[in-house]
Amino acid sequence: MNEPTAGAPATPGAPAKPRLLDQVSHAIRVRHYSRRTEEAYVGWIRRFILFHGKRHPATMGEPEITRFLSWLAVERKVGAITQNQALSAILFLYREVLRQEIGWLQNVARAKGPRRLPVVLSREEVRAVLQHLDGPVWLVAALLYGSGLRLLEALHLRIKDIDFGDNQITVRSGKGGKDRVTMLPAIVKEPLARHLEVMRLQHQQDLERNAGWVEMPLALARKYPSAGREWCWQWAFPATRSYRDAATRECRRHHLHESVIQRAVHAAIRSAGIRKHASCHTFRHYADLRIMPSPPVLFPSTS
Repeated sequence: MNEPTAGAPATPGAPAKPRLLDQVSHAIRVRHYSRRTEEAYVGWIRRFILFHGKRHPATMGEPEITRFLSWLAVERKVGAITQNQALSAILFLYREVLRQEIGWLQNVARAKGPRRLPVVLSREEVRAVLQHLDGPVWLVAALLYGSGLRLLEALHLRIKDIDFGDNQITVRSGKGGKDRVTMLPAIVKEPLARHLEVMRLQHQQDLERNAGWVEMPLALARKYPSAGREWCWQWAFPATRSYRDAATRECRRHHLHESVIQRAVHAAIRSAGIRKHASCHTFRHYADLRIMPSPPVLFPSTS
C-alpha cells in the first residue's frame, strides 16, 4: 500500500513529509504507549484507509468513520471491544496527528458485547495441569495462579521486581499502565530462587562473550548507559536465544515469548484430560486465587 502523507501537498524543493503511518507511530511512541498499542492502532488506521479506497483521512470525516465502524459491526461482526479499539485508533489519528476534531458519531451501528461467564478451574484441575508442566513454564503458570499475574506481566518481570525478603512481586506498567504489588507464593520461592541462580550463571557467560544486554524501559538506556548489562535489570524468564539489536548493535536476550507458555499450558490441559476451554488467563479466574494446590508440585532440579 502506498501510504499517504499528512497535510497539504509538498511544495517543490521542500523536504518530503513522513508518511502518515510513520507519523502515527511517532506520535504513539512520544506518548510512551506500548508496542502492542502501536501495532493495533497502525493496523486499524491502515484498514480504515483501504476501506475508503486509499483516500487520505484529511479528506474524510464523521460520515466515513461512521460507515467504517458500522461495517465492522454489521458485516465483519466484530465484538464491542474490537470496534471500540478501532474507534480509539481513528480518533487518535485525527486528534493527535491530523489535529482535527471529530464530532459526535450518532449513527454508528454498535457491536454487542455478550456477557460471558469466565471459565474456572477447580483446585484439582489446576493441580493436574501443573503436574504436566516443568521448568520455567511451571514457574510462570504457578505465578499466574498464585500471584494473579497476567501472562505478559509474568514474562515482563525483571530480577529487581522480585522481593524474596518481603515475599512480594512488583508489577511494572500493568493493565492501564499502573504499577502494583502482589504476593510471592511461598511454594514458588525455592524453585524460583534456584531458577534465578541458573539464569545468573547464564548472564555471567553472556557478559564474558561481550553480550548480556537487555532492553531498557523508556529513556533509562540514555540516562544509565551501562544499566542494560546489570543483573537487576535482566528478565526473570529470558529467552533461550540472544539477538543483536538493529539500532544499538547490542547482543541482547528478550524474555520468553508468550506463545511458548500458551502452547505448553494448552498441551498440559489436554494431557490432564480437562475438557474446559481453558487458557493461561483461566488461572486468574480461580475463586481462591491466593492458595496454591496442595500437595505442592515440586520444581524439577535445574542441576
